[in-house]
Amino acid sequence: MKDTDLTRGVRHTEYALFLAAVLLIPAGAVSDSWWLIGVGAWALIAGGVIEMLYRP
Repeated sequence: MKDTDLTRGVRHTEYALFLAAVLLIPAGAVSDSWWLIGVGAWALIAGGVIEMLYRP
């Protein structure tokens, strides 16, 4: 089954959001910066919402 452009774009966005969360949350925890933790948490939430709503 071949991926469409939409499927590839959604997966790319989803993985980018999860990667951002994985990088931002520990960076915020190490530097004691709450805004980095918050941005990472919202990126994780957005990636999870895309995962739940979009089923290829």
